[in-house]
Amino acid sequence: MHPHIEDYALIGDLQTAALVGRDGSIDWLCLPRFDSGACFAALLGHKDNGHWRLSPRSPEARAERSYRGDSLILDTVWETPTGSVRVIDFMPQRDRQPDVVRIVEGLSGSVEMRGVLRLRFDYGRVVPWVRATEGCRVAVAGPDSVWLRTPERSTTYGKDFSTRSDFTVTAGERTAFVLTWHPSHEPRPVRIDPFEALQDTLDDWQTWSARCRYTGPYREAVIRSLITLKALTYLPTGGIVAAPTTSLPEELGGVRNWDYRYCWLRDASLTLNSLLSAGYLEEAGAWRDWLLRAVAGAPDDLQIMYGLSGERRLPEAELPWLSGYADSVPVRIGNAAVEQRQLDVYGEVLDSFHIARTAGLPSEPHAWSIQRALADYLESTWRDPDEGLWEIRGPRRHFVHSKVMAWVAADRAARTLEANPKLGGDAGRWRAMREEVFREVCEQGYDAERGTFTQFYGSAELDAATLLIPRVGFLPGNDPRVVSTVDTVRRELTHGGLVRRYSTEGGSVDGLPGDEGTFLACSFWLVDALRMSGRRHEAREMFERLLDLRNDLGLLSEEYDPAAGRQLGNFPQAFSHIGLVGTAFGLQDGAGAD
Repeated sequence: MHPHIEDYALIGDLQTAALVGRDGSIDWLCLPRFDSGACFAALLGHKDNGHWRLSPRSPEARAERSYRGDSLILDTVWETPTGSVRVIDFMPQRDRQPDVVRIVEGLSGSVEMRGVLRLRFDYGRVVPWVRATEGCRVAVAGPDSVWLRTPERSTTYGKDFSTRSDFTVTAGERTAFVLTWHPSHEPRPVRIDPFEALQDTLDDWQTWSARCRYTGPYREAVIRSLITLKALTYLPTGGIVAAPTTSLPEELGGVRNWDYRYCWLRDASLTLNSLLSAGYLEEAGAWRDWLLRAVAGAPDDLQIMYGLSGERRLPEAELPWLSGYADSVPVRIGNAAVEQRQLDVYGEVLDSFHIARTAGLPSEPHAWSIQRALADYLESTWRDPDEGLWEIRGPRRHFVHSKVMAWVAADRAARTLEANPKLGGDAGRWRAMREEVFREVCEQGYDAERGTFTQFYGSAELDAATLLIPRVGFLPGNDPRVVSTVDTVRRELTHGGLVRRYSTEGGSVDGLPGDEGTFLACSFWLVDALRMSGRRHEAREMFERLLDLRNDLGLLSEEYDPAAGRQLGNFPQAFSHIGLVGTAFGLQDGAGAD
């Protein structure tokens, strides 16, 4: 059986990331990038699809884990009948090649340890050729090569297509394993000192975390979420992946399994707000610059997502040799939603650049030209139907959220030009568009009888995205239509007090069978909407309940199943942690009555 999704910890080096289970097994790792093929894919199959376990041999061993301070260094303390040890897992920020370091420290007594390494390249499919050389085990298959450096006093041997290491650690002793990937055609990689790397990595993270300027009551949760967002950043380009995983299911045993190792424009403005609020101007600037490069091109060719470096082609494929997490198939890589038409992304992009400009981030000379072209294009296309924010794989519709974001695009373009007339453009046209969109949404997207904004024109369905209406400024939080929408969503679109994105009953909207869990980002949106509508006490209560859903390390996935009491979907999820940070800052700001 697979561990629960929340049983995993995250380590990473700002270019890729690994998931480490409570049992000491690394079950997911893509090298050298987030979107590369996995060399450990047990997460989506079984142990023969690749993993690396390092733990005491005693079946009675029990573990407790935590991150070391405000860092991404994982400490797991194992208690056994004969003694205790600490296993320290981390990935140092790389100079060239990626390294995974596992240090074992004896704390008391004497503990027999075992390491089991099964490397399987290409998502668990390719068994490499392994040889011993220069004190290392070297695994090679095609373009991939991995070097494993083991402690001198360990007994290392091959068995059942795995590399095993047996050794004993006593109190006060310290030993290390280092796994290094590099292209197979290159000379052996440079060796790092694992103990120096530990201190350097700790210093790097602690220095970075200390820059956070959040001082409210939820500092621990905010810092951990910001560290997670930093860990999901691809440092060379500034892009932020939605999650480091693919195909963790939205329903156990279901088909709603998607690849999230890419950068979504839907996250853009919320991410910028979180980074800027916390004082991380450099990271916000890098994300803004990634966005600027990614969207450059013809306005009608704007995509909803891009690769880590702004790649446009992300073809979707299925991996039939993987049995899926909890038998949830198919396992997918790539994402066909990249071909969808989602008009809301124009609003996300223009809102992001407006936020960046307002915050004082230095702008590129050509940035306004791109924004102006996007706004002009949207002026002639906002009336068209689309697939909407949630990447509906059903028919195109006039989604209310898409129209609201068209309003945002026109509003931000007009306001930017009003504040900076020398930029050039026709603010009057954009103001006229803003007014037309506003009237249409209020007339066709609001059900006066039920007192709620709906999912799309003429629909009775609800959509959690309408909770963003006050946040983007379309209407104030105390507008009766907003208040009644919030009440209707709470009454009809929640499960166990948490918010669903929309109804999946019958697959009539999204064209897919099965169900999904409650969506954590949407639940944070409800907290925001409650606060902005003046119900601050209710907002705080719900926020604290959401904090309780984090795992023992402070991590959140995409969704949550209130009935089973477990996390669902890709993990950890940037959108969920962005929501947490933004909501914490909103509660700190003091807006809204108690």
